[in-house]
Amino acid sequence: MENLCLKIMNKNMEALAVARGEDEVNLVYAGEYQDGDIIILEVSEGSHYVWLQWDDAVGRSLVYVTGNVTYRIPFGDRRINLSPRAFLGRKHLLSAKLAKDFEIKYYRNMAYNVCDQHEIEHLYPHATANVETRGEAVFAAQNAIDGITVSNCHGEWPYQSWGINRQEDARIRIDFGREILADTVVIYLRTDFPHDNWWQQVSLEFSDGSRMDVAMQRKEGSQKIAIGQKKISWLEMCDMKKSSEASPFPALTQMEVYGTESVDKEK
Repeated sequence: MENLCLKIMNKNMEALAVARGEDEVNLVYAGEYQDGDIIILEVSEGSHYVWLQWDDAVGRSLVYVTGNVTYRIPFGDRRINLSPRAFLGRKHLLSAKLAKDFEIKYYRNMAYNVCDQHEIEHLYPHATANVETRGEAVFAAQNAIDGITVSNCHGEWPYQSWGINRQEDARIRIDFGREILADTVVIYLRTDFPHDNWWQQVSLEFSDGSRMDVAMQRKEGSQKIAIGQKKISWLEMCDMKKSSEASPFPALTQMEVYGTESVDKEK
């Protein structure tokens, strides 16, 4: 039975390349992408844990897939939050592989996903926000879960971040698509001082109805927050209170959420 299928389609929905497999599929595309091209991951009925790679220059993530997924290949300003090698050239390697039980069950950063995109559906974890500075890719919510923790500058890759456009009620949300067991949140504030400000306090709200107010530090690097053991399907960071420093630009470089699956899942 073929559980996985990868397709590259042009803007007219004509197939440029297709590969199918039972538990694993690799698609090598020898061609240059054009604006309007998309990648489609098709999966068999049900939910699946998949090692997914849209592009060899971006890498892969263990993602939770609940249906067919469409990824729009970014061009121009929509791709400057990615490696300059991503999606360029005349040879590309895409892959999807069903995860093994031990890979699914191990303790890990449950928020990490290099395959995320603004409008994507059926693919988790997924980051969204009520504001992204000027709608620019370098300030998109997805940047906060891409695994890159370089925080001492802002702008093009590898300095992408989640930017709030000075909005006082800004909030960012990470959806997991199912319940997980989480015990630790790790936050990397952007630290491009003196351009940046920083948040002295942030609040974390969870799908179980709980909330935590957390004091932050003015420092580069990780800030670890123990949250107990929570069974959650999403969390939000909100009610951020910036310092009295002159800059109006606090921002988030990365958020990690450590834990495990809440129950044993079938592949």
